[in-house]
Amino acid sequence: MSSTLAHRVSTGERINVEEAGHLQRELGVRRIRLTRQRRVVLQVMESASRHMDAEEILSLAQQIDAAITRVTVYRTLDLLKRHGLIDELDLLHLRGHRHYYESHGPRDHIHVACVGCGKVREVESPLYEELKQQISRDCAIEITVARTEIGGLCEDCRAKG
Repeated sequence: MSSTLAHRVSTGERINVEEAGHLQRELGVRRIRLTRQRRVVLQVMESASRHMDAEEILSLAQQIDAAITRVTVYRTLDLLKRHGLIDELDLLHLRGHRHYYESHGPRDHIHVACVGCGKVREVESPLYEELKQQISRDCAIEITVARTEIGGLCEDCRAKG
């Protein structure tokens, strides 16, 4: 991962990981009850170093507490989405219709996916922030959600082909 704050590119890991406990704190501020099982799901989400689908979240949560059910995971994901604390991504449907989840980081970023091998990278850039500002001005809209996905073939897949 490049290290400048002005322009960062991941090598496959998430670049906008928040500090541990941020989802729990945000739900606490909203006075939402945090059950033991919900806390486990939040712990899994907060420690994610890559994009995970609901099945992966369930599997990791069950390693911590075997009593956690699929329903608990989906209800918790829905709660987090409704409160604007996580994003649901389809990542160009590279793996069928699976959806992936990530908590909001401090800055918006672009998801860049290889349609050959499925590797997903993240890119932050001042140019992306400038583009959002231009869109906001041109369309007279206050942007509250920005999701951008770009697909193509990575260097490794181009070399194979």
